[in-house]
Amino acid sequence: MTVETSESPAGIRFEADEKPPASLSAGLGLQLAILTIAGIVFTPAIVVRAAGGSEAYLSWAVFAAVAISGLTTILQAVRVGRFGAGYVLLMGTSGAFIAVCIAAIAKAGPAMLATLVVISSFFQFALAGRLRWFRRILTPAVSGTVIMLIAVTVMPIVFKTMNEVPEGSPASAGPLSALVTILIIAGIALKANGPLRLWAPVIGIVVGTVFASVLGLYDAQRVSEAAWVGLPQGSWPGLDLGFGGVFWALLPAFIFVTLIGAVETIGDSVAIQRVSWRRPRAVDYRAVQGALSADGVGNLLSGLAGTVPNTTYSTSIAATELTGVAARIVGIAAGIVFLILAFLPKALALILAIPAPVVGAYVTVLIAMLFVIGMKIVIQDGVDYRKGLIVGIAFWVGVGFQNELIFPSVTSGFAGGLLNNGMTAGGLVAIIMTAFVELTAPRRSSMTSLLDPSALPKIREFLAGHIERSSLDPSMTTRLEAAAEETLLTLHESDARSADSGPRHLQITAYAEGGAVVLEFVAAANEDNLQDQIALLGERSSGGAPAEDGFSLRILEHLASSIRHQQFHDTDVITLKVKGPGDSPILST
Repeated sequence: MTVETSESPAGIRFEADEKPPASLSAGLGLQLAILTIAGIVFTPAIVVRAAGGSEAYLSWAVFAAVAISGLTTILQAVRVGRFGAGYVLLMGTSGAFIAVCIAAIAKAGPAMLATLVVISSFFQFALAGRLRWFRRILTPAVSGTVIMLIAVTVMPIVFKTMNEVPEGSPASAGPLSALVTILIIAGIALKANGPLRLWAPVIGIVVGTVFASVLGLYDAQRVSEAAWVGLPQGSWPGLDLGFGGVFWALLPAFIFVTLIGAVETIGDSVAIQRVSWRRPRAVDYRAVQGALSADGVGNLLSGLAGTVPNTTYSTSIAATELTGVAARIVGIAAGIVFLILAFLPKALALILAIPAPVVGAYVTVLIAMLFVIGMKIVIQDGVDYRKGLIVGIAFWVGVGFQNELIFPSVTSGFAGGLLNNGMTAGGLVAIIMTAFVELTAPRRSSMTSLLDPSALPKIREFLAGHIERSSLDPSMTTRLEAAAEETLLTLHESDARSADSGPRHLQITAYAEGGAVVLEFVAAANEDNLQDQIALLGERSSGGAPAEDGFSLRILEHLASSIRHQQFHDTDVITLKVKGPGDSPILST
């Protein structure tokens, strides 16, 4: 029997809810902020300069982007109500919006960009609140594919930066500096244990920067000319509330890119959970909803401030796996550093002066690890031929569009060059193919009842009718009834332990899939996670301790070939796959 949980890395030193020493937390927060601040600054710089914006507006856009990234990074870590993931998820400007943001500023100015970002942010709030409705479309296979395509989108840019050297410097200076940085980071990460491994990225960047400085690559003039403390030269651009033709022409593109960014955030929030705990845990989709809501807050603030939208940065996932520190306090520390840096031009200049080959080498290590994390998300969800086809086609379509190899004369101008981004193109293909599979799936039967053992006769009648209508083997009836009964009893036991004793309604859906029957139970939310309970039972059994409790769980473990428990705000979704009596279940976490 497959209990669909995540695989936790063996090298976790501090879990999400643990508190490492203050010096370590501050150091790692500073490290993450330093290593991502360049990306936060470069995106608005690319947008404003390509659109012909003024230097004053660029100054304001960079200041606002860094400050908002700090606020939302803290929000992601502390999780205020339903806003925030409760994990180390750095926020920063989104490269996926570059094309549409350039079009908005070039056609109607910064105020139009601000309005479009504000309006599109509300679609992200709506998606976060109704994520359960899209659970069959925005699957782990889709999220994992988008994460892998981040590497496809980013790495060509990163590779180019390794060759960027000032005029008069030797051509070999860039590749040599990058090589030294990669060798230091990889060597320490592969061989070192304990605290030294935590500082592998910082040590690599410091050594690489010193080496690059010897070769004349460090821009000391940028640092000397920058002010120590200051505010941006520009001011708030305001909002364009005319809602003219440009607004309606660009709004669909902004909404679509917001959706793609949301898929990336879903993938990031799933991935960070997989690398933040020592013991495998089921993915908490309430944290995913919180990450999406915080992302929406970031976009709303970005629009109100008149700068480019932001999103979660996958860098924090790879850095968490590399360092083994997933404590939330690290995210808070990184957010505080962002806020401080927004008002320190000298500090920003010091960071931005790090030679491009050194930054590119570090990002290469992180993106390589991120690509593997995306693969794990796809594989751990289970890969049948349908998912394999979706992932394979979507990935290579993304590669083709990113490299302008697929009908470039036709697609390059579509929606302002929207499909020139491999993550956007591949993500769209994955979503469309997944939606097609769902729309053409076998007919589903559904019923509703109270979540109470008294509903068992009605459930048995429903299952028997489904077996008959679907022309399935009648011998499966008993097995399905037993699986449904044990799930109902387990949910009812959780109700009995809950302080809220009010009645809950239950919806059961049944459909055939590859010779098996899938049962989906949808009920009001409860704190207990069925996957985690079964995984815990497995640990107790392997430890030799007798388990007198959890009798229903053990029966369910035997009956179902896979179990997934998705917990959303206000809703639990438990999905069981029940095979015929001749299939022998295999336990795997």
